[in-house]
Amino acid sequence: MKKISTLGTRGVPAAHGGFETFAEFLALYLVDHGWEVTVYCQEDKGGTVWEDTWKGVHRVHIPVKQGGALGTIVFDWKSTLHASRQKKLILTLGYNTAVFGLIYRLKGITNLFNMDGLEWQRDKWSPLGRGWLYLNERMGCLLGNHLIADHPEIKSHLVTRVRSEKVTMIPYGSVRIDQADVTKLQAYELAADGYCIIIARPEPENSILEVVKAFSARARNLKLVVLGKFFPDENEYHRSVLEAGSDEVIFPGAIYDKEIVNALRFYCRLYIHGHTVGGTNPSLVEALGAGSAVLAHDNRFNRWVAGDGACFFKDEGECADQLDLLLKSKSRIDAMKSSSRDKHAAMFTWDHVLSQYEDLLKKYS
Repeated sequence: MKKISTLGTRGVPAAHGGFETFAEFLALYLVDHGWEVTVYCQEDKGGTVWEDTWKGVHRVHIPVKQGGALGTIVFDWKSTLHASRQKKLILTLGYNTAVFGLIYRLKGITNLFNMDGLEWQRDKWSPLGRGWLYLNERMGCLLGNHLIADHPEIKSHLVTRVRSEKVTMIPYGSVRIDQADVTKLQAYELAADGYCIIIARPEPENSILEVVKAFSARARNLKLVVLGKFFPDENEYHRSVLEAGSDEVIFPGAIYDKEIVNALRFYCRLYIHGHTVGGTNPSLVEALGAGSAVLAHDNRFNRWVAGDGACFFKDEGECADQLDLLLKSKSRIDAMKSSSRDKHAAMFTWDHVLSQYEDLLKKYS
């Protein structure tokens, strides 16, 4: 039986975002195709390591007492030590602690890295944090037996570090959503086609402030829903976003219920994606899978994912102009939705993505 251990996320089932969702789908796919799959799961309370099985996936639960970034580092270290005692193929999702991969090299264990984006370029990190991430990106390139890029531009970046044949480009996937429960909108006083939506962490690099200002520049006669956790008493940027919103902008917080999020995507008039840094963003792929019309920040990452059928903006002014045009044109919105469906079907279905992963993993198992 082919055996693999997956590290780098908080575990399965997914509860913390797109990367964890990918880890869950990959684990279940591999189990269905005859693999013995182990996934390491982070537990927030101290104690001893324990193991169980979930839907055929062997889970190793690693308790850590520390919180935040330090807790993640401790979890990755303990997971690496545990996994290094097994003779299995390793798939590490993310390079944030890639330096730990030296243990696998010393023991002759094959380790593949998913090089998740350009983390060290993100504004949210301190200079020390950026330095740590930059170092670990370089270490991932050095220590990994093979690298996986989620976007052609990420691959182009990585081949400045390693030879081209050491990198395989495989994007993320998402479920196609053909229907959703419209009653899920009632709790937020929303109606189908009566709102636009942003689903993103409220950080400057995600253009949340620019989009909120652009939307609030004039009456739109529909709502803008901004999903995400805001801490206005602790974060000046969060406070600025909340203060910039007109009466038509609502902030329901972070929502993790999949049925609600699916309904919000499926019934929105427009999905607005402001990410400026990164590769194939899972939230954007999920919007395509829901058939959402996409208005995205104009950069090489988003253009490749969303395709020519989407619309783009470079700054607050262009965003406002695009909203003026799009929100008045049902035919344009309908065409954009159809384009999203086509783009998703061509490139981002789970079967398409996960079969590519299995083909790659077989070469190293």
